[in-house]
Amino acid sequence: MKNIISLFTLLLILSSCKNETKKDTSKDEVAQNNLILVANKTDNTLHIIDVETTETLHILETGLEPHEVEITPDGKRAVVTNYGNSKNPGKTLLVYDLAGFKLEKTIDLGEHTRPHGIQVFGESQKMLVTSEGSNSLLLVNIETGTIEKAINTQQTVSHMVAVTPDLKKAFVPSISTGNLTVIDLEKEEVVKQLYSGKGAEGVAVSPNGKEVWVTNREDNTLAVFNTSTLELMHTIACDNFPIRLKFTPDGSKALVSNARTGDVSIFDSQDKTLLTSIKMDVPLPDEVDDDRYFSREFEGSSIPIGIVVPSNTKAYVANTNADLVSEIDLETYTITRHFPTGKQPDGINYLNRN
Repeated sequence: MKNIISLFTLLLILSSCKNETKKDTSKDEVAQNNLILVANKTDNTLHIIDVETTETLHILETGLEPHEVEITPDGKRAVVTNYGNSKNPGKTLLVYDLAGFKLEKTIDLGEHTRPHGIQVFGESQKMLVTSEGSNSLLLVNIETGTIEKAINTQQTVSHMVAVTPDLKKAFVPSISTGNLTVIDLEKEEVVKQLYSGKGAEGVAVSPNGKEVWVTNREDNTLAVFNTSTLELMHTIACDNFPIRLKFTPDGSKALVSNARTGDVSIFDSQDKTLLTSIKMDVPLPDEVDDDRYFSREFEGSSIPIGIVVPSNTKAYVANTNADLVSEIDLETYTITRHFPTGKQPDGINYLNRN
């Protein structure tokens, strides 16, 4: 009888250990799920969201009105631009440790206020950053916390930035002048000012490095330039107030968020033709909120702005007037899920941990 009881007890212990092992494995799997990072302009926060569960895992404090977020190539750090507002212009970058999900360092940009656009510089621990306050493009070393280059764009409201794969040219659109500033990063000088269109804002270089596309929000057009000859190759009509643009990794499609009409247009990047437009059909606030950009001008729109396209089959769009990120299936052209965020999500990025 004693032996039977001992055997039963042993089986219970082994069963408990087995169950505990499964539990730990599950936690490890969740810990390695891919992440969405979203900068919320009104809340002054960075949300870390689990892509699989849609849950917010961490809410990290930022500076005043964070606008964009970039991730280092090794996936270990996230960098946020603290833009500030009209009364209190920002002048810092915040560097977060993505292993411990905590602030690692603050980089003071000094005279280079209103940092906005940010683009990782190749495979390095460096970032290209636009400063609207000093009308400059900066090359910031995240490791050392220093500015290695500061190149004047000769334009006002130099907003976003894109770079060629060979890291030789950078392109910076100016919302106020409508020009696309072409910068030689080796010579550290402006090569040319290309007129793109009224309200030039969003910009992206095609994955093959041959074209740079610009969204002209006031003209409702996209301008396509050859990155070598700098010639304007195409002007494409787009929906109302195109504000951001991203390519799929294979370069076959270009996605454009249209703030006024509240949709995302998807173009065939080879033929320059519109494939479809997807309405961001999401719940909106009951009342107009002046804390939100464009909320009165674009009443009734979810005001999609930030886009990230981590694969050829999925895209994620930040709806600043709905406090949601929408997931788009690029094969069926449908919205498949929504992710709750903080107030007024804008800058968005994706960390692939698999």
